[in-house]
Amino acid sequence: MWGPDPIIYDADAFSKPPDSWTVFWDPKMRGKVSLWDDLSSVYMAAQVLGYDNPDPAHLYDLSDSELEAVKKKLIELKPNIRKMWSTGGELTNLFQNHEVIIAMGWPLMTNQLRKANFPVGETIPKENTTGWIDHLMITAGSENKELATKFLEYMVQAKTQKLVTDVTGYTPANPRAAQFMSPDEIRNLHLDDVDNYQKRIYFWQNVPRRAKYNEIWNEVKASQ
Repeated sequence: MWGPDPIIYDADAFSKPPDSWTVFWDPKMRGKVSLWDDLSSVYMAAQVLGYDNPDPAHLYDLSDSELEAVKKKLIELKPNIRKMWSTGGELTNLFQNHEVIIAMGWPLMTNQLRKANFPVGETIPKENTTGWIDHLMITAGSENKELATKFLEYMVQAKTQKLVTDVTGYTPANPRAAQFMSPDEIRNLHLDDVDNYQKRIYFWQNVPRRAKYNEIWNEVKASQ
């Protein structure tokens, strides 16, 4: 399964989908924003500052001066942040309780809110976004490789991928899962235009200086 870190928003609070991450800094958003307590928020601020141009991979290897600018940008956002979320259920509850109206999130939360009949919207802004791929792996030391292989074979089946998608809202690794989906499900998962959709997602890469990124992120959280 794979997915992006999109903008999730309360559709009743916006006349049209937000088209830029910069809306998070809008003074009208004071106390209404939620960010993920993760380095993805650092990547997002770096995108706002244009550090992904011309090479999106640079998001994962920023210089000290660029990280300082990212920190400054994120600290400027602090008055608008109602709360930083760490679990999917936490962000879903923030929306349902009307504590926030916009956030960086996952398709999982969008899916949960749709099932709860919450007026949720999801979009990738003009700056694009980061994203991830979830893997299942067999460890070298596994004592049940044959059983593990059978499990992996089951998980990649089209029908199984559809069942996982029903819960997570993530895009299935097996595109044949679409045969078990409604037109709305296919559209929501972007299976009708996967190639173009993926071009808007900068999939996570190794961060050589992860310790420095964590230091910057912790300084943002500790700032008043």
